[in-house]
Amino acid sequence: MTITSAQSAAIMEIINSILLMTVTKGKRLLAAMFLELVDRADWPEYYELIPEPRCLNAIKSGVEKGRYKDAVDVYTDLSLVFWNALFYNEPASQIALDAKTLKTLLETEWQKKSNILPPTRTSPPPSSAQKVHKTVEEEESSVASTSSPLSTLPPLPTPAPVPPVCVVTPAVRHTPTPAASTSTSHHIKPVPIRPRSRLSPEMDVDILSDDGQNANVPVAIHRDQESEEIVEQLEKGLPRWPGLGEEGWSEDASQERLVEVLLAIKSYKDVIGNRPATVLEAVPEESTVPYLSYTSPLSLKAIENRLRAKNYQSSKEFDQEMARLFEKARRWYRANLESYGRTLLLQRLYQALLSSDPPHGPPYHSTTNFAASRAGPGNVKPVHGGDAPGVAGVTTHRVLSKDRTFVDEVHYKGWSVKLGDWVHLSNPDDPSRPIVAQVFRCWIGDDLSSKKGQPGLTVSWYYRPEQTFHPSNRMFWEGEVFKTSHFADHPLEDIIEKIACQFTARHIRGRPRPPSWYLGFPLYVCDSRYNDRDRVFVKIKNWNSCVPEEVRKSTDFMPIYPFERSILPSQFPSPFIGRGVKGPGGLVAADAAERAATDNQAETSTNGRNLRTRKPAGDDQGGGARGYANAVQSILPSAHLQVAQTPRPPGPDRSVLTAAGALAVGAHTEKLPAETSAYCFQFMVRRKWGALLMRLTPSTAKYFDRDPATNEVLWFPAPPVDIARPTKPKYSMAYLHFLAMKRKRDAGPDSDDGDMASSNTKRGRLDVPPTVTETLASALRAVNRT
Repeated sequence: MTITSAQSAAIMEIINSILLMTVTKGKRLLAAMFLELVDRADWPEYYELIPEPRCLNAIKSGVEKGRYKDAVDVYTDLSLVFWNALFYNEPASQIALDAKTLKTLLETEWQKKSNILPPTRTSPPPSSAQKVHKTVEEEESSVASTSSPLSTLPPLPTPAPVPPVCVVTPAVRHTPTPAASTSTSHHIKPVPIRPRSRLSPEMDVDILSDDGQNANVPVAIHRDQESEEIVEQLEKGLPRWPGLGEEGWSEDASQERLVEVLLAIKSYKDVIGNRPATVLEAVPEESTVPYLSYTSPLSLKAIENRLRAKNYQSSKEFDQEMARLFEKARRWYRANLESYGRTLLLQRLYQALLSSDPPHGPPYHSTTNFAASRAGPGNVKPVHGGDAPGVAGVTTHRVLSKDRTFVDEVHYKGWSVKLGDWVHLSNPDDPSRPIVAQVFRCWIGDDLSSKKGQPGLTVSWYYRPEQTFHPSNRMFWEGEVFKTSHFADHPLEDIIEKIACQFTARHIRGRPRPPSWYLGFPLYVCDSRYNDRDRVFVKIKNWNSCVPEEVRKSTDFMPIYPFERSILPSQFPSPFIGRGVKGPGGLVAADAAERAATDNQAETSTNGRNLRTRKPAGDDQGGGARGYANAVQSILPSAHLQVAQTPRPPGPDRSVLTAAGALAVGAHTEKLPAETSAYCFQFMVRRKWGALLMRLTPSTAKYFDRDPATNEVLWFPAPPVDIARPTKPKYSMAYLHFLAMKRKRDAGPDSDDGDMASSNTKRGRLDVPPTVTETLASALRAVNRT
């Protein structure tokens, strides 16, 4: 049974509570010793005694990436972390006491969520060292005799802070040294106890099938290590965000009103009775989250205490601290999770309560999660949809100008939003997936309109992959979104935060410069348009057509800090495959998508050149590439070669194979491991008996440019036309010398330097002083005349 989104959110909350567990008096994190696996080189005997080592970071990463199929497997791995520590270490050691405390916390928190999570066992799992070495009774009795309550744990020096939940743990493991053990156990070789169908955080396997029947399901393609290092090196030197500005804050709210707003945030319950404020209460007070605009401690409890003590000098000061708290919560929780969505829901409720038109309550209820729009991306009616399903009247196909006055910039909660900026807006359908939008107009409502004096934005919506209909074999860039024809008006209260979105040509070359983007801000990439009426994707051929007209010719529109070389983002399969993501989009048949794309005459852009889809050469003739490739196949031994059948995206074939004579069908490649060939490039070696497709090594392949759409080497039949060609000289040096000598002969031997100078002046030439030889010759002629 696949883990549901609600179970995944509940499990992540339990893991977070374990990671944040500290002693009563002090700041020592109990989970610090259990974050990484024990170093195998330093402690080989640990892996001889412990059948299945586990660590918290690997389990957390496995839950985030959807590697687990059953919630019970997550609990088993979490409990193994602590059962392994209890078995290997001294019963009275500090690490054993911490393991006992965290194991009790795990059991308690899991029991609290029994309405969502399945029941579990409190005894050691079958794969634990206690069961393998048959020391369960001895272990449990020894631990019970030395257990102590949490309040009596002595404080220890503070270790390094735990990485935040939203940061992926690096692959390099730095493990604290485990304490020595006096357990009397035999060195027995560990044997796998758990069923093979169960998943482990250390396994990258297909989560759709237990028997490998889904071998054709696309898998994620991650960047190579060298590319990751280039990106990290650039981001290390990027400037940090200075924080929110001084404009757009609440200035006139009273002390009583601020207390009401805070209580409304804390006590608000959704339609099923959950209290979303628990996600704000779980955010740690210390600023351990990277890339924040501040470093001082801050929490919801601290804000409440300051408010009740009347320590805020103005409502603006309270408003600023609440904005910083929401900023920390957005960075603390991973995007698209339920806890992240609850954070954005509470932020939208808070902004609605302090607006000029607050919702009625308490209690507060909203069918749109307090957003101004009646429907979000994927659920609105296509702008030219006819009878297509969806909510009508939410968006338009153009920017409206009636009953409003356009302005250059608006300010809200410290954000300065202007034409061309990208923002996150509140999504009425799913708060965990805010609307990605670009600002096309900033305006203030006219006196005669219903929005009298109220500022707002007109934006263009961008769809996420899960908000589109696409074939199951389509791959998506990391953070990819799609330009649409939907334009919508939003009040400023819908703004969640500013973000950035780069078009592919710039995204692969660098990162945006401030103030367009700061490290820690959400960053998206756009490569195609999405037609929600026909459910087709069209590769963008002219990026200027996607941005407001006023910024198209601006030279300073989203400049970048360049990489050392082009870096392609990671690619991921459809979010509907294996990740449990629900609509409003869905999967369509691949052949139907191709027919729709053909009917729309999709154009692709390859290296700035626009090409229409064409049929590969050789399809219309029996000979040609097919016969040529078959001849090669009959010559080369099949033991060393395999037919390349890598699927390619729809569009014109720009591969080197097609350029060399349509040899894409039946071409041969050297057989390489999958992990090697994934990062290699192809080149063609022509021989008298056929063609052989070779593969370059990564060290050589990095010097070749690739097509962002197909990841293929770019080839050109001629040199680039944008290179300045040097002009050839009009005359040779011999001819110029002939002209000079002829001019001297025509002047005659009796002409002096004065005549030459006057002649040069008449012709508009510069008067060049004579050389020493010419001066001596002139003097000699003068002597001879006398």
